[in-house]
Amino acid sequence: MTATSSKPAPDAAGPAGSTAADTGTAQQVTLQRLRLADPFRWLARGLRDVRAAPGIAVFYGTCFWAMALVLGWVFRTRPEYTMSLASGCLLLGPFLVMGLYDTSRRREAGLAPALSESLTCWDSHMGSMGMLVLVLVVLELLWGRASLVVFAVFFNTGMPSTTGVLQAVFNPQNWSFVAVYAVVGGVFAALVFSTSVVSIPMILDRDTDALTAGITSMRVVVENTAVMLLWGAIITAAVAVSLWFWGIGLLLAGPVLGHASWHAYRASVTPLRPAAACA
Repeated sequence: MTATSSKPAPDAAGPAGSTAADTGTAQQVTLQRLRLADPFRWLARGLRDVRAAPGIAVFYGTCFWAMALVLGWVFRTRPEYTMSLASGCLLLGPFLVMGLYDTSRRREAGLAPALSESLTCWDSHMGSMGMLVLVLVVLELLWGRASLVVFAVFFNTGMPSTTGVLQAVFNPQNWSFVAVYAVVGGVFAALVFSTSVVSIPMILDRDTDALTAGITSMRVVVENTAVMLLWGAIITAAVAVSLWFWGIGLLLAGPVLGHASWHAYRASVTPLRPAAACA
């Protein structure tokens, strides 16, 4: 794969799509068709990025692990604050993962990855990132409110404790609650995923506005639905397995998925200019 050509990158595993949209910044966004095998290629490339910059991977993996530990502790001890803390993680997460994108981007450009550069690569994109993160936080808050409404409809005794939540979810007699809760959660998860799957790396790469990046991300999902469903399932499974053992798996899964998401963006959107490290 080369980032110095305007031709479709080898990640794309298919011809460039014919759809295009005006980004509003005198640039054209052309999407590329994806294949079901592509997500596994992204993971392989993400693992290579981790091996090429292990120190950076350990730093960000530790950050993800710490966030998971704190979130899990709050869920067990003070569940009423879980959604608030999750919102805080959603504010911090995109800026952390952008550092991984920058590392992959620098490797594409033939430059040596640097932790210091990755930590500040978002500063020239603050406006777009701030708007996108605001949208994600609003979606997450609406998700939390909708979840509370589902609980209120099915349980007239108020919000259950942490133990009560787990008992409600795993109780076969509450199948109707579980089904509705899963549908509501699935809708909001799909919105968050489709809005962010390529929007953050696109902001880093092209310095585009949040609206254009979000719309492009949704177009990628709509035009490659099967591939994106598989990619979302892989991310969900990897995170779920990582969280099973006190979240320690995030030390590896977090950086690999972060780097792989950059390659997912590269495969989905035709490059317009050579990749360069962020200033």
